[in-house]
Amino acid sequence: MKPGIHPSYGPVVFRDKAADFAFLTRSTLTSERTVEWEDGHTYPVVDVEISSASHPFYTGTARVLDTAGRVERFERRYGRREGR
Repeated sequence: MKPGIHPSYGPVVFRDKAADFAFLTRSTLTSERTVEWEDGHTYPVVDVEISSASHPFYTGTARVLDTAGRVERFERRYGRREGR
């Protein structure tokens, strides 16, 4: 890789305040705010709106849409067009 053209890649804490969940990983994102992590070191912190701890798909609170029922109800209500 060419030196001097890539952003710095270092440890960053991503924090989901809604779920009170945080994880330490490496990223090119930076922040002026910092947080002291469990290992005693201070890392930049980036607040995110949603994470695996608060996303409906991963928490099991996602709703499943009944698309087949909707199609049948539409066809009953407005009739099925023949010839198309």
